[in-house]
This record gives sequence, structure tokens and C-alpha cells, in this order.
Amino acid sequence: MDTKQQLIIVGVFLALIAGVVAFGIYYSKQPGKYDSFAQCISDSKTIFYGTFWCPYCQNQKKMFGKSAQLLPYEECSTPDGQAQLAYCTEVGVESYPTWVFPDESRLTGVVSFETLAEKTGCTLP
Repeated sequence: MDTKQQLIIVGVFLALIAGVVAFGIYYSKQPGKYDSFAQCISDSKTIFYGTFWCPYCQNQKKMFGKSAQLLPYEECSTPDGQAQLAYCTEVGVESYPTWVFPDESRLTGVVSFETLAEKTGCTLP
């Protein structure tokens, strides 16, 4: 293989990499499917308490996809995962996830979109 062929192969490879990077940047800037719903939940003054190590908390976030970043999430675990942070203890969080609504009612476990909509007054997308 001569130098010209090698340069063409490297050029095609670099173009492919640039395309993948450009697509990733484009995709990351697109709104999530549930952005308006997650933002409404946050605006309702509802709080979602959880921990990074809780599989149910992770499942709840996965339901929202990239819109999870807009949820009113409060981390309750110490960084080492061995204790609960004081503010979670003070508000009486005993299991994860715990949702606390403006009327001070609570739900624990993975909560459906329908129930979240009902409790917060938010419209499902």
C-alpha cells in the first residue's frame, strides 16, 4: 500500500470519527422526551429522595431518560454509601426512592408516570 492510499484511509477514518462526534453533540443538545413533565414535577415543589446505589432509584431515573436531569432529585447517601445524609434523616426518609409531594404526602418505590401526574397536577407528554 502506498502513501497516497494510506492518507485516503486515514482521511476516511478521521471523517467517520468527526461524524460520530458531531452526531453526539447534536443528540446531547436535543430536549428529552419527558423534559416538560420532569420540569413540571420540579416546579410543583415535589422532591425525589434517593441514593446513587439504589437500583430502584436508578430505574425511576431511567423511566425519564435524559430528562431525569430535570427531576427534583436529592441524594441521601454519603459518598461512601455507608450512611444517610442528615437532611434526609430530618425529613424522615426511610426507604428509597421516596417522593414527597407539596401536600406532604409520600410515596416510596418506583412511582408510575400516571401517579406522578396525578399527585403533581402535571400533564403527561
